[in-house]
Amino acid sequence: MPDMADIADPLSELPHEQRIRSRKVANGVATIIVDATGLSASDASKVEEEVRAAALRTAGVTEARIAMTAAQPHRILVAIGSGKGGVGKSTVSANLAIALARAGKKVGLIDADVYGPSQPTLLGTSKKPSAEGETLIPVEAHAIRFLSLGQLVSPGHALAWRGPMATGALAKLVDADWGDSELLLVDLPPGTGDVQLSLIQRSRPAGAIIVSTPQDLSLIDARRAVDLFNKMSVPVLGIIENMATYVCPNCGEESHPFGSGGAEKAAAEMGVPFLGRLPLSLVIREASDAGVPPAASSGPDSDAFAAIATKLLEALETPVH
Repeated sequence: MPDMADIADPLSELPHEQRIRSRKVANGVATIIVDATGLSASDASKVEEEVRAAALRTAGVTEARIAMTAAQPHRILVAIGSGKGGVGKSTVSANLAIALARAGKKVGLIDADVYGPSQPTLLGTSKKPSAEGETLIPVEAHAIRFLSLGQLVSPGHALAWRGPMATGALAKLVDADWGDSELLLVDLPPGTGDVQLSLIQRSRPAGAIIVSTPQDLSLIDARRAVDLFNKMSVPVLGIIENMATYVCPNCGEESHPFGSGGAEKAAAEMGVPFLGRLPLSLVIREASDAGVPPAASSGPDSDAFAAIATKLLEALETPVH
């Protein structure tokens, strides 16, 4: 009687043939690799059991070892930075993520602002992420997945971390189980320090977005942020001008407390795309404090974030030369 290993394909009657990537039998042990790409956990378990049962029905097979593998989705990582704090970067990040999800993308958001994590407040949930072994499982809110160090520490407690601890924490967030997320936005701390450098060197973002207010003081630091990404060969996908226009709720008159057009002018001077302008809005502030991002509803503020999301998607689809 020939040895099972001498038969070209003893496992020729297995189900889910289109998903089987390799199979072999040695000393009565069948080893089969099955592609689980696109299957839910329950469907993958069902496929695994059906393949195992069929293998064990094969003459000469006494044990079946099934390895379920899944191709990682192509995931685009975009860093969102600012030269200085207080320009509304985290609010823009949360609403942009939601606007992208409403445009049909599967989006994850990382709150990497180690010393001032605000995404749990902005997204309106204090739920803590679960974990499988060492891998974090993001929390879902407003049709996006997100992780924040604010979920892992008690409210009001300071994170007195040096650079290596902060960058190690960021690595945990990036390496979480982001499932089928296509876009991963990273809300960076303000400035150009350890966390920014670590993300660039380790994860190689596909591009970066800079958030700035229109006044010169903010733009000086925004230019530094653009320069950092340029030096690290990360394309700057565009600048967003935040807090540009204020409309009086009583008389309806427009004013520009921080000026207007400064970020757009700076973008033109640096040869960087201008993604759009957002207002200084009481509605955005109140909704953000309440954990109900304007981008998740309808109205002019939601439309403004949707327009920026559209421009961002166009920038991501444009080849970088």
